[in-house]
Amino acid sequence: MDIQIIPIILAGGKGERFWPVSRLKRPKQFLCLDGSGKSLIQSTADRLLNLAGGWENLWVITSSMIADGIKEQLPDLPEANLLVEPEGKDTAPAVAWATIEIAKRYGKEAVLGFFPADHWIGDNLAYEQTLKAAAQHALNEHSIVTLGIKPNHPATGYGYIEQAGQQGTCYDLPIYQVSRFTEKPDQATAQKFIDTGRYSWNSGMFIFQAGVVLDELSRYAPEIINPLLQKGKEAYAELEKQSIDYALMEKTKLASVVPANFSWDDLGDWNGVERLHKKDQNNVELAQHIGYDTKNSIFYNCEKDEVIVTIGLEDVVVVRDGAVTLVVNKNRTQDIKNVVKSLYDKPGLSHLL
Repeated sequence: MDIQIIPIILAGGKGERFWPVSRLKRPKQFLCLDGSGKSLIQSTADRLLNLAGGWENLWVITSSMIADGIKEQLPDLPEANLLVEPEGKDTAPAVAWATIEIAKRYGKEAVLGFFPADHWIGDNLAYEQTLKAAAQHALNEHSIVTLGIKPNHPATGYGYIEQAGQQGTCYDLPIYQVSRFTEKPDQATAQKFIDTGRYSWNSGMFIFQAGVVLDELSRYAPEIINPLLQKGKEAYAELEKQSIDYALMEKTKLASVVPANFSWDDLGDWNGVERLHKKDQNNVELAQHIGYDTKNSIFYNCEKDEVIVTIGLEDVVVVRDGAVTLVVNKNRTQDIKNVVKSLYDKPGLSHLL
């Protein structure tokens, strides 16, 4: 019999590298980037509904800025299952507070799963099988199981997980003890990681029993869990920003990893759109585009009746949304965040955030 998983969608991100289409009240997770007709958060919820056993067991944690937008995106989500953070403090407080609240309803034995709202998954059957394996191991071994993605190139935009010895097999998938989590490497180091066969990309997805993580947070991050236990979300003002990797996963001795085989992309910036859509054509065109001698470029336009015309361009991203046109070299898309930060200092342009 399959174990029920209580999925929690982490939906507080801003997706600033997808500006100008991603804005404060229309973040990346509200966008349709894969051509499916559904936003990323809608696709994430759809993937998890079967494992949850229906909407009544699906949860979302998000920011007050986009809580109303979440309700519009997921109208079937019970309001009691929407946790609204008073301010963003990264993933550690989000995971801690959500675990506390969900344990109140389901008990500390419940198996929880945390999932980013804005990732793309290409094989839902393999995805479900992997989550079932992770849940079984989490229950059997009282482990905190993370999903690792088998790398197919030396990516420098992801953290990596090094696996130690195999702990067992669930649903025909091997599960390993985690040796260590690493920060984003340079390309040469990433290639060395891949050559060992012991590393996977850190997907940011976790499965565990509620009580196990509450105990581990008490041991390794009391400055986060204790105020939340005492005051609930009213404690947010006194919490430091910390990721769950830094606060817990890099310290706990209970971490396990399932190297996953499904297609995955975190869609970290506009180059992720190219990975999804590019086949044999010169460019990725999610817009009306007329190009002469233009290649290896990405075009996106929110206005369907507008036309983008280019001549002699290569390796650029061109994005149109309302009053903003973005033109950026594909190798500089990480710098879009710096542009967004600069808008906070320009009162006359704050409406573009």
